[in-house]
Amino acid sequence: MNYDTFIDQVSQRTRAPSERSVELTRAVLETFAERLTGGEVLDLAAQMPKPLQLVLKPSPRTEQADRFGAAEFVARVALRADVEEPVARDAVRAVFTTLREAITGGEFDDVVTQLPRDYRQLVEPAMAPGATLRRG
Repeated sequence: MNYDTFIDQVSQRTRAPSERSVELTRAVLETFAERLTGGEVLDLAAQMPKPLQLVLKPSPRTEQADRFGAAEFVARVALRADVEEPVARDAVRAVFTTLREAITGGEFDDVVTQLPRDYRQLVEPAMAPGATLRRG
């Protein structure tokens, strides 16, 4: 999936303008880079469009995953994107769903297995039948 398609799908899922969807996507991916191990961040980045790969660069301090729950994940996204938490939660779900379409199933499973059970309500919409965007 190319960059424009990724952002377009996040935009359609969040009903946000394209520019806002770029900010939301960056906020979610930057938070992912903190939450996943450095090796998993690199694996994920390898399957992403070039502009999003740059967002997912791990730093030496991120080799170990920063362990935080779903509520903290959403709070960090909200802070980064300067939005309210319900908007951030919708953005996280939209990016998860778009990620599921953009990367291999095995890589998506690898990402999901690094997340604790309390992330289920954020991840499950991406795994539900019909989660893929329908073109009308």
